[in-house]
Amino acid sequence: MAATGAQAVIPSKKNCLAQRVIERNLYQDRNKVERFFSRLKQFRRRATRYEKTASSFLGMVHFVLALLWLR
Repeated sequence: MAATGAQAVIPSKKNCLAQRVIERNLYQDRNKVERFFSRLKQFRRRATRYEKTASSFLGMVHFVLALLWLR
């Protein structure tokens, strides 16, 4: 993670003696990203990748995103 500049934004458990300090805004953004990918995975066709070429897979991802946006 250090090579990419990523930062862990995972809170420690309540019963842990050494509590990590996390930024609330970063944690909320992480939650949004996780929910987004969870909603994407609800579409079985995208999750199992029936499309064999990269361009048709990207087209299907765009289609699913448009469907999610219209909801």
